[in-house]
Amino acid sequence: MFVPGDGEKGSAPLVFSISSSLAEGADRLVAEEILRLPGSELEAVLPLTADNYEQDFASFESKAEFRSLLRRARRTIVMKAVGDVRVAVNRDEAYEAAGRYVADHCDLLIAVWDGRPSRGRGGTAEIVAYARRKGVPLAIVPTEKRGGIRCERGGRGRKLK
Repeated sequence: MFVPGDGEKGSAPLVFSISSSLAEGADRLVAEEILRLPGSELEAVLPLTADNYEQDFASFESKAEFRSLLRRARRTIVMKAVGDVRVAVNRDEAYEAAGRYVADHCDLLIAVWDGRPSRGRGGTAEIVAYARRKGVPLAIVPTEKRGGIRCERGGRGRKLK
């Protein structure tokens, strides 16, 4: 989500807010790049509590990187937590819930994607398909094919230039 401004005197500066699950790889790379921009904000949308979620990260370095980004978040939303009304039935469902939450609450979904089917429930392919069904504007960044970013307008009445 962003607040546009053209930089002229009296106008609001361009501010980016990113919602991310902070998974290893592209999630963290995009979050780091957005956070380099002045005034940008991070909303962490975790499938599980932070302690539980970081069990899915293999290395100490990955866990440390996750915790570092999590500390920079202005807000953290957890999909599966004891006592939370958004409790998911299982781990895969929690991952899917986090992806759907991001798609439901963004102005533009950036999908860094190899174009292949997901390796698990709630993976990129499922969330891209969900976003398309919901009419969410998409920017698909290919990881394995030549070519640039492909933008899809979506159907929410917003225009993507």
